[in-house]
Amino acid sequence: MPRLCSSLLLSLLIASSASAVTLGLTPIGDPGNACDPQQFSIGVTNPCSGGVNYAYHIGTYEVTNAQYAEFLNAKAASDPLGLYNTGMANSSFSGNGGITRTGISGSYTYSAIAGRANMPVNYVSAYDAMRFANWMNNGQGSSDTESGSYLLLGGTATPSNGTTVTRSAGAQFVLPSNDEWYKAAYYAPSTLSYFDYPTGTDALPTCTTPTATANRANCDPPGPPMATVVPVGSYLGSPSPYGTFDQGGNVYEWSQAIPIPNGTVQSACGLDPGVCREKYGGSFAPPSSYLVAGAAWVGFAASDYVDTGFRLAYIPEPSTGLLVIAGLLGFAARRRTRA
Repeated sequence: MPRLCSSLLLSLLIASSASAVTLGLTPIGDPGNACDPQQFSIGVTNPCSGGVNYAYHIGTYEVTNAQYAEFLNAKAASDPLGLYNTGMANSSFSGNGGITRTGISGSYTYSAIAGRANMPVNYVSAYDAMRFANWMNNGQGSSDTESGSYLLLGGTATPSNGTTVTRSAGAQFVLPSNDEWYKAAYYAPSTLSYFDYPTGTDALPTCTTPTATANRANCDPPGPPMATVVPVGSYLGSPSPYGTFDQGGNVYEWSQAIPIPNGTVQSACGLDPGVCREKYGGSFAPPSSYLVAGAAWVGFAASDYVDTGFRLAYIPEPSTGLLVIAGLLGFAARRRTRA
């Protein structure tokens, strides 16, 4: 598939030979597209989402247990920032964990659980995801987790400036904004319009176990609930128009977006909406209606949820040769057409 080949090549281009983690990235072109005026009354409503006036890239897949375990091994030998949640070690059917920790503080080591390495990491807070983005942005290894894409102050798991953290100028690896995430999931460049679901269709996806059949997702299957994550990219016949996978189902995905204050947000987050961040895409849990475009939820940014993970976006510097190469890849890639 040309789109998948482009994503793989781009991931190799952005990773140095010393990198422990390589993310597959999908080019999202067509800068200056109109936003989507249609809003569904599920969760927190954002006004006219999806308009982005620059080219960028987004993770083809959600960040996995194996990738996050590499991050932990690099930065959490003693883990003062609480990057690891003990729920990650619970790999039972209902536990949905995927990473174990051994040793004592100061020499902790982490491993992806056998059979779960390529499942999306969960039990991560929005701040954990921001720190992973900083680490990626700064070159991995022993690089800083508290600055780079996001400036996190205080040296504690919940930053002292947590309610006001925003993306730093020049950041490259980032949590997606509402518009970046929405465009990658729902926008169809071939028709300059939006689908209702991130599988390239206006029909509600069918919730099933992994399959190559079109318009399927890990959400709320008939019969006893699956109630568990599955390996990323398992629904081969159900990419978004750009070629991303699992933007509907598997796990909710953190964004950097602070919710717009309204009655719903104040009810969920209190008087300061900054204690929350938005998350999108539905999860393995019911209902499947949460996969629809415009369905946005809020979660406490400091909380580790069993049904929530993340994917990163990547914004290349316009002056780099990489952007030229990425643009050629995006131009050559085949786009799906609206049915």
